Amino acid sequence: MTVTAQAEQVRATKRAQAADDGVDDFLIGALVDRFYARVQGDDLLGPIFGNHVADWSQHLPRMKDFWASIMIEPGRFNGRPMQKHIALGLLTKAHFARWLVLWDETVALNVSSPAAAERFRISAHRIADSLLTGVLTERGGLEALRTDKPTPARLETKS
Repeated sequence: MTVTAQAEQVRATKRAQAADDGVDDFLIGALVDRFYARVQGDDLLGPIFGNHVADWSQHLPRMKDFWASIMIEPGRFNGRPMQKHIALGLLTKAHFARWLVLWDETVALNVSSPAAAERFRISAHRIADSLLTGVLTERGGLEALRTDKPTPARLETKS
């Protein structure tokens, strides 16, 4: 089997699983909208997003494409989330933990299929773990991954 055929097989399998679980663009759109509405109002995460997302009408479609790429069709998102999160220079384990709490709660309230809810949850936890690992490694090397000492959050303001 060629690499192209394998890639198409993976895409077809992911699309079929999404369809079986009731995951479509409408569900992803509603979930992302509701989640980021909660993020914007959150005491810990809201200020960070408020300082770094200039235009939600551009950010939300990108996040919808990101989640569609994860859940339905690989390749729909084109971006560099690791570099974006590292560039913030202020994220801690507490930020990622709070993001996951809000995500898990939003999924539980808005995704009726248990299989789809579990896929959303597992994917988010893997993504958060990966981003946190990248952020901490960039900030303090491998030693940063071995410590439970929280790094104080540095909140920036718009100038």
